[in-house]
Amino acid sequence: MTSQAINYLDFDQIKQQSGLRMVLVKGLPSPWSEAAKSIFHLKQLNWSACYHDPSSREMSAWTGSRSAPVAILDDETPLSGWLGILMLAERLEPQIPLLPRDPKQREDALELCHKICSEMGLGWCRRLDSVHKGLNGQDFNDGAYPQPIAGYLAKKYGYQQEQGAHYGEHTISILKLLSEKLKSQHKKGKKYYLGDSISAVDIYSATFMACFKPLPEDQCAMSPVIRTVFEALDEKTKAALDPILLQHRDFIYSQHLALPLSL
Repeated sequence: MTSQAINYLDFDQIKQQSGLRMVLVKGLPSPWSEAAKSIFHLKQLNWSACYHDPSSREMSAWTGSRSAPVAILDDETPLSGWLGILMLAERLEPQIPLLPRDPKQREDALELCHKICSEMGLGWCRRLDSVHKGLNGQDFNDGAYPQPIAGYLAKKYGYQQEQGAHYGEHTISILKLLSEKLKSQHKKGKKYYLGDSISAVDIYSATFMACFKPLPEDQCAMSPVIRTVFEALDEKTKAALDPILLQHRDFIYSQHLALPLSL
């Protein structure tokens, strides 16, 4: 689909506005930000954005978070977690649902979303695996963040040295879980994780593939060093990144999401 025209403003302008606003990561395909943008895009919501400034204490105080994305509706409490942002979008546009109405399917959908997005989920563990490599002498060609970045992210996201090996192992287990789910669906003649239409699970799966294989440069312009870090896979992770996950990513973007990415 064609690119979404996002109305980017500066921080002072965003604070003074009413309506729906979001603070976003700049310059790289942060999967949490890209998922939130994609959800708002599919819901056809009207919203404005500004870029996250990690050095701004004023921004952190206003959003209640040192990270992005953060969604703010009028004077309501800012929402920084993936679930809060998703449920806000569901509330604002219930006629374009991204969670199944059936209780059991809804429970299954949220469990898969949790596996991808939450603390110690797919994106979280992939990030901390790169932190671990950076703090233990590996370079960006091995998928390691440069040491200053690794040190910053380690403090911010609760890195623990003794858990170093676990981050990669947990990443692999979730990749396998997702690919097995898609293969099961394909055997039924279905292209989505749940049922016959797109859900939040499809969006999160597609956007979080950026942690392993970002979209091509013409669709996702980003720093070459960060691209190298994202794409560097050890042999076990490379084996777990089943082609069906990237095929699904490409299908979801081509049929439902905005390209090129607005970074």
